[in-house]
Formats: sequence, C-alpha cells, structure tokens
Amino acid sequence: MANKILYVCQEITPYLPETEGARLCRELIQAMQERGNEIRTFMPRYGCINERRHQLHEVIRLSGMNLIIDDNDHQLIIKVASIPAARVQIYFIDNDDYFSRKAVLTDPDGNFFPDNDERVIFFARGVLETVKKLRWTPTVVHCHGWFAGVVPVYLKKVFADDPLFRNVKVVVSLYGDSFPGNLDPQIKEKIAGEGVKDKNLDLLDLPSYENLCRFVMHYADGVVAASQDLDPKVLEWARNSGKPLLEYQSPDAEDFFDNYNRFYEAIP
Repeated sequence: MANKILYVCQEITPYLPETEGARLCRELIQAMQERGNEIRTFMPRYGCINERRHQLHEVIRLSGMNLIIDDNDHQLIIKVASIPAARVQIYFIDNDDYFSRKAVLTDPDGNFFPDNDERVIFFARGVLETVKKLRWTPTVVHCHGWFAGVVPVYLKKVFADDPLFRNVKVVVSLYGDSFPGNLDPQIKEKIAGEGVKDKNLDLLDLPSYENLCRFVMHYADGVVAASQDLDPKVLEWARNSGKPLLEYQSPDAEDFFDNYNRFYEAIP
C-alpha cells in the first residue's frame, strides 16, 4: 500500500556537505517515491546553502506567516528547489533571524549557536503550518536528526486534533549526531509556551542531546537506528522504549529501502 510520507530532515545532500544523514535522506526520499509513495520533504534553509547554484526560489503563496517564538514574532519564508536526478522537490524553512547566518549549527570558531533551541522550534512549527497550507494529509511523518526533534511533540500535543494529522504515524530516525553541552535551559518553557502540557517536558530540565532523544522518543510511533555511530545509551533507550524499532542496517543492503517501506506498514 502506498503511503503519503512527510520527511522532515536536518540535512540533505547536495544542499549541504555529504554526511551519513544527508546522504541517507537524499536516497530515501527518491527510493520511497520510486516505490509509489507520495512524498513531501522539508529541511532548514541554512545560510550556507547556495541559493543560486541550487535554484531555490520563494513560494509566495506559502510565505509571509508570522510565528511567535518566546513572545517574539518571526516571519516564515518558504523556498523550494528540485533535485532533477531524483525528480523530487525540497521545501526549505527560512527566516532572517534564524537562518541568514552562513553556517549550520556552529559559528566559525565551532561554538554552538545559543539560539539553536529556538531555531528547532521555529523549524518544527514552520513545517507543520506549511503542510496545513498545502492541505496535504500525510500518513507517515518521518523525522531525521535531532534538529527535527520538536516535530513529533507538536504532532502529538499541539496539532493532535487537526484532521490533517490526527491519524499520522510518527517515525524518528536517530543518528550519531550528538551536540556538545546543552541547548538553552529555557527550551522547556518555550515548548510549554507553544501549548505543550506534558510531564515528559521534565526531561528537558537538562536539555542535553541524550535527554532530547529520550524526550522525542516518547512521541514516536516507531524508531529507526539510522547510524552505526548511534550513542549506545540512546540505542538502549530505543530498544527499551517498547516502540517498534528498525535496527541499523547497511545502506548497501539489497533490501534496505524495502525494509523502510515494510517498517512504515508494520507500525500500528
């Protein structure tokens, strides 16, 4: 049976340098489309993405909405580009405050941006508000990388009654993409301010990478171990979560992409 799959990705090649996650997302969206699934794909429009080379252009009918993060207004800009070889479109979530800097997650000295927590929140809400504007009803939402980590929370707590998302299956792919230190300590209050009332928010009293992964898994219907370098503690939590788990397999395996298709179908 074909699915309507929303991919929410931290990174996708060729827009960013090739990492394990960026390559897997690029190949997965093409493979799933070729298997008859209907696909929509989103990623952040980091400032280091060359818009001219990749032919990004703004989608005026989807842009212009203001999102309030921690009591401040931020304009949502939606851009789109195509990967011709894959015949897939990528939607980009953009905003001058969060994504104009010529970097992804760290400054030129390697320091983690202090507002990465708000960038994550803006990205999550931007994706889901845009899908609503598209009036497109996904059957599966598959989130890749910790930067997409707030999306499952919103789907289960903020958008749960929206007819577009009511019956969606949420899948989370975990990678070896841990960040140093912690996110801003106010992230718990900022997510709560978005309408999330949940005891699991206490996990973010210390918003480390490990605690963010634990938090996100609570809202997933299925979990994928997408990297061999996955933090052993995070993998153990995934195995003990009681959620359906797709264990790590080499992308070179013959049935690699078919296993994803089967996994989506097997989630209750």
